[in-house]
This record gives sequence, C-alpha cells and structure tokens, in this order.
Amino acid sequence: MFAQSPEELVPRDRLLSLSGLEFLQGIRDGELPQPPIARTLNYRLVEVEEGRAVFRGAPRFEHLNPIGSVHGGWYGTLLDSAMACAVQTMLPCGATYTTLEYKVNITRAIPTGMEILCEGRVQHAGRSTGISHGEIRGTEDGKLYATGSTTCLVIRA
Repeated sequence: MFAQSPEELVPRDRLLSLSGLEFLQGIRDGELPQPPIARTLNYRLVEVEEGRAVFRGAPRFEHLNPIGSVHGGWYGTLLDSAMACAVQTMLPCGATYTTLEYKVNITRAIPTGMEILCEGRVQHAGRSTGISHGEIRGTEDGKLYATGSTTCLVIRA
C-alpha cells in the first residue's frame, strides 16, 4: 500500500503515538502506507528490527542519468532511507528524526532492473543524534554496489 495523497500519509499524532520501531513495523506489514518516495524510486521496506532496516528495490529506466547509468541520487536515496530508518527503530514514542548529513560511496554500477537489498544498521543511538551505516548489495550476486554513512538529529516532541 502506497500513500496516494497527503490525506493518506500517517497523521502526525498517530506517528508520535508509536515508537519508531512500531511505526516501521506498521509500514512493513502494510498496516501503514509506504512513503510516496518508495513508489517513485521503486523500493519498499521489507525487514525491520531494533537497529536495522532493509529495503528491496530495482532501478528502472526512469532512474537513469543522461549517460545511461543509474543516477547516484537513486543510490543515495535508498541508503538515506535504510540508514535513517535504522536510527528511527531506536526512537521512543514522541520522537522523530531528520538526516543531518550522509555520505555515499558507489563501488559499481547497478544494471537497470536488477533487484537489490539496501540495509542500514545503527552504530550509535544517543539522546540527540543517531549514526548508522548502510550497504547496497545485489540479491542474486551478493556483490557490494554502494556503502554509506549518516548522522541523524533526534527531535523530541
């Protein structure tokens, strides 16, 4: 299930009534809508546990840059999603986050249509910041296609 309009996004009071892990479990289980960006970039949340989030996806023709390779922004958005959601799993009710910065290292090109897994894992979950790292790997070949790291600001309501 994907949100089709702003009215279909999770209301803020509902978001704040759940822990970060509960919120993401609801998305994974289809009880809450996947974010609109997931439809745009052809990925979805498939696994979530404390300190870890995994997305599955495949780049499409629409994600190519002018020279015909998958745009670096596709890698970056998937890594940002997985790494930041890993931090979100550590948040209590009433807290949210925003990405302060992230870094991406692309190690090889992903062919259009190839399915990947993008995993984020928390390295530090503090009161005001969370730090995590991520990897994009091919589902069939297991090869590493990109890595990343992020720092998130924790926002307490």
